[in-house]
Amino acid sequence: MNPSAGRYPLVVFQQGGIVPKGTRVEVFQQIFTVFLVLGTLVGVVVIGYMVYNAYKYRDGEGDGHRGADAEAPRLGELPSGGGGGRKLFYSFSLSAIIVISLIAWTYGTLLYVEENPPGDADQTTNIEVVGFRFGWEFVYPNGHTASTLRVPENETIRLTVTSDDVFHTFGVPELRVKTDSIPGQETNTWFRANETGTYEARCFELCGAGHSYMTAEVVVMEPDEYDEWYQNTTSPNGSADNSSALGAPTDAPSAVEVVA
Repeated sequence: MNPSAGRYPLVVFQQGGIVPKGTRVEVFQQIFTVFLVLGTLVGVVVIGYMVYNAYKYRDGEGDGHRGADAEAPRLGELPSGGGGGRKLFYSFSLSAIIVISLIAWTYGTLLYVEENPPGDADQTTNIEVVGFRFGWEFVYPNGHTASTLRVPENETIRLTVTSDDVFHTFGVPELRVKTDSIPGQETNTWFRANETGTYEARCFELCGAGHSYMTAEVVVMEPDEYDEWYQNTTSPNGSADNSSALGAPTDAPSAVEVVA
């Protein structure tokens, strides 16, 4: 079976320009905007139709008013004027089309975001993330380990995430990145920070009594400042191989071994 066959709709979405591109923050902002606009439009239509019918069939005298001699609806009686259920059918069909289209578009967008980070593969920083009770360890390509994640601004950061004990979930809300941290397995994700500053990484999986304290700083630095910092880092055995912070081959021990 061709593994790309099931991805054909996603390819069509991407080539047609339907799937938004950019950093995770930008893509999720576009998704939010689409849902906000459609939700507002639907709300205006529903409330407007409700107000229209309330005005049309109000009590009083004159055209469009419900006269005093009008027969009130009876319990169990179907209302008339619905066109034999056509209005219900049209409204249900339109709602189903909108909802299914939103689900398909959002799913395709999330797949694209997860599997197609911006930038070339040799222009990314690869960092291993290890969760443990109750903290995070970050392993750089040269083997350097730290409890603070330092990354350059405007460069794609690829994360390989695992756990040293129980299930955790690594996430940085402000950068719209989150992935599971599973013992014995690796999950992959990425992010790209457009502004320097300090952000907070958290655990989003209840993992024990210290879960709420399982945080780490994510420091986004100017590229030159990051390069200077990276050149001065060393691996746990005291050696350094910092010729390139981007796309450097990682022959360091696995993240689980480093933490252990």
